[in-house]
Amino acid sequence: MAARDNRSDRGQDRAVYIISVAAELAGVHPQTLRIYERKGLLSPKRTSGNTRRYSERDIARLQVIQQLTQGLGINLAGVKMIMELETQLEELRRRAVELESELRRVRRGRPVALGPSSAAMEIVPLRTISAFPWLSGGTSR
Repeated sequence: MAARDNRSDRGQDRAVYIISVAAELAGVHPQTLRIYERKGLLSPKRTSGNTRRYSERDIARLQVIQQLTQGLGINLAGVKMIMELETQLEELRRRAVELESELRRVRRGRPVALGPSSAAMEIVPLRTISAFPWLSGGTSR
């Protein structure tokens, strides 16, 4: 099923629509698409001749932008912030799933690699520390 999901993702990312078709599908004027691009709300692919090409994912994004601006009255700066926060939220959800999976493996007693930073750390036995800097004076024996 994951292979099918990847194919459908590729299909949604395939940039096939020229600006006039994309504008019509989204129900906006082509100039509006140019404005959205300048504001950083949209990043269509470009052909070798520098012509904009829009994907199904771009069209869906345009529809969300329209819903936020026209339906809810949010300005473009607010739309940009909302969309950035949604992207961050999706990344956090993905990371939470990864961490939950790691936690399940740890609870089952299987070793889990904690990442590159943990390999460089070493545990130092307490008796090798001669003084604690936070105690008075911080002097060693």
